[in-house]
Amino acid sequence: MALMDQRQIGKQDLDGLRAQLRGAVLCPADEGYATAREIHNGMIEKRPAIIARCSGVADVMRALEFGTDKGLPVSIRSGGHSLPGFALCDGGLMIDLSGMAGVTVDPIRRTADAQAGATWGQFDHETQAFALATTGGLVRTTGIAGLTLGGGHGFLMRRFGLACDNLLAANMLTADGRFLRADETENADLFWALRGGGGNFGIVTSLEYRLHSVGPVLGGLLISPFEGAHPMLTFYEQFSAGAPDELGLLAVLGTLPDGTKAVINLACYSGPVETGEHVLSPLRTFATPMVDQIQPMSYAAVQSIVENFNPRGLRNYWKTVYLNELTSDAAGTLADLYSRVPAPLSHLVVYTLGGAVKRVPAETTAVAYRDARHVVIAVGMWDDPADDEMNIRWVRDCVNAMRPFASEGFYPNYEEAAAEDRLVAAFGADKYRRLAAIKRQYDPENLFCLNQNILPANS
Repeated sequence: MALMDQRQIGKQDLDGLRAQLRGAVLCPADEGYATAREIHNGMIEKRPAIIARCSGVADVMRALEFGTDKGLPVSIRSGGHSLPGFALCDGGLMIDLSGMAGVTVDPIRRTADAQAGATWGQFDHETQAFALATTGGLVRTTGIAGLTLGGGHGFLMRRFGLACDNLLAANMLTADGRFLRADETENADLFWALRGGGGNFGIVTSLEYRLHSVGPVLGGLLISPFEGAHPMLTFYEQFSAGAPDELGLLAVLGTLPDGTKAVINLACYSGPVETGEHVLSPLRTFATPMVDQIQPMSYAAVQSIVENFNPRGLRNYWKTVYLNELTSDAAGTLADLYSRVPAPLSHLVVYTLGGAVKRVPAETTAVAYRDARHVVIAVGMWDDPADDEMNIRWVRDCVNAMRPFASEGFYPNYEEAAAEDRLVAAFGADKYRRLAAIKRQYDPENLFCLNQNILPANS
């Protein structure tokens, strides 16, 4: 697609777009533009020429038509939590779905229909009114659409599968303006691709999810001294290997507000609380904890905990590797790496998979590496742009140091845009070829390229 010189879009064009949309159309000089372009990662400094704040599907259709007619780069914003900043574009059109946040729950069928601009906090607010939930992200401000399309980790995944495994259907607008429904029987190839293939295939405007009964959980933080990080992580491998599916669990090497490094376990047991007390007892008694805040609470309360460690607006740079086993050598390497962390808000996360994630047949969705035991996430987080180089280098050093223990690939939702060879490794060659063929069918000119971009296959 030939891109138009941005200066050729004049007041008459913008007035015409504004007349077609119920939502606001913002340009850099307009009040509200600066706020509308803010996303979670403060490192991303792109400036769209136009922001279309859509109020419904009709607005999305008209905004997309405007963008394609004018030859503009197009980005899609839902929750705005994407670490790589795919929501923003320079000099193009940002189609903002954040105003489309309705969630309708059917407690009899145990399903929820949600507009794509909803966040997991908004989604859980509605579903928990009926003691229902589905696998969602660890932070309430994360958008449901981006997380689900990329796979979708969460505390409930070992019991109920990834977010995309609980997706029943999606409504989507294609690059050529068609409005489609994708599910197991209608546009089934597209539905397969949407479950893990990211935002490559069009603008998803709503999603339908399967819900599960989730009442009060046993959850919270267990904080132990950093000096015991190596044995604690080694024990964590043994403990998590035998944990029941009801236990969502991660281990973090992090820094407390007073500057003390620590090992932080975050747990969410979604079965009976009494059983959870027994299940978690070995972890809580392995070492003398500095803090034990594990207690009965609502699922929504557990979902709010990580926000305290991940404030909005800081500079973020993350990378991931998959582990099939957290060996003693791998645990020792992680402890050594965190002893040299350059920024106190940066942390290393061991996020345990398994359970229902592994039991879903690999061919069912585009998601790869379902058989991995853990995802290790090197989370770089700091506030001063002058510190970019050393913090990015630390994250990269962490991932490189862990590669001898890791399998190939990475989790696409957390990383900067990757070259094609890395994406082939992330999805596997067979899945990548299938995704590229579906991309050619639904977006042959690669309009939707601001993502972990899967190139259309050659015809």
